[in-house]
Amino acid sequence: MTTISEQNSTATALLPLAGKKGLITGVANDKSIAFAVAKAIRALGGEIALTYQNDKTAKYTQPLAEAIGAKLFLKLDVTEEGSLEAAIKQCGDEFGEIDFAIHSMAFCNGDDLHGRVIDTTEAGFDSAMNISCHSFLRMAKAVEPLMAHGGSLITMSYLGAERVVRNYGVMGIIKAALESAVRYMAYDLGPKGIRVFAVSPGPIMTRAASGIAHFDKLLESDADKAPLGRTVTIDEVGALTAFLCTSGSSGMTGQTIFVDAGAHIVA
Repeated sequence: MTTISEQNSTATALLPLAGKKGLITGVANDKSIAFAVAKAIRALGGEIALTYQNDKTAKYTQPLAEAIGAKLFLKLDVTEEGSLEAAIKQCGDEFGEIDFAIHSMAFCNGDDLHGRVIDTTEAGFDSAMNISCHSFLRMAKAVEPLMAHGGSLITMSYLGAERVVRNYGVMGIIKAALESAVRYMAYDLGPKGIRVFAVSPGPIMTRAASGIAHFDKLLESDADKAPLGRTVTIDEVGALTAFLCTSGSSGMTGQTIFVDAGAHIVA
């Protein structure tokens, strides 16, 4: 029978990320969920590569990369052919192997987002699906050879994937596809020890969220119905995501994991 101290040592050994290396996408500013993830992973000792979309965004994100000691700061624009694959190759050249990759990218044209789903244009739907969902499949394919000893692939979703959330529109359909992709990817990659997750935060005021109409009312509604009586912080989302990169989550894969103060359980 193990002692309490032995049990504690085992738990501690499972959690740190010292020696682990990975890629984090989607940092736009210091209020980004992806930045909270990056901070949490660095606090656990992980080495990271951060990406930026273009020169305009780089001036905001490079100081953040420097502040948390990112090993690499790479351009990644999934709308440019080969950009994603090139960034991951650079990670491979620097790190050798990758232990985790965080996909925190989503986009939808305003006209398509704010209208009825049946009015979504074909071009708008294709763009939203490509950037927000298919890019995660592409990321997995590119990092697979670099995860020879397994790893974690994590994307960001939202409750609108399984329930109708007012003003979330076509992005709910896109996120539903993304969550389905997580399950199928987990099945395909499980034999190689590569685990796949979707993290589903409650509403948080980020730059991306600012494009959703009446988002302030959504925040109030979630806080009112959540069992914990509040919304969550980006740091709470960051901590959960970092945990999914550790060996402490080694028995998990294929799940959508909510971090929303329990709001998703309340009708």
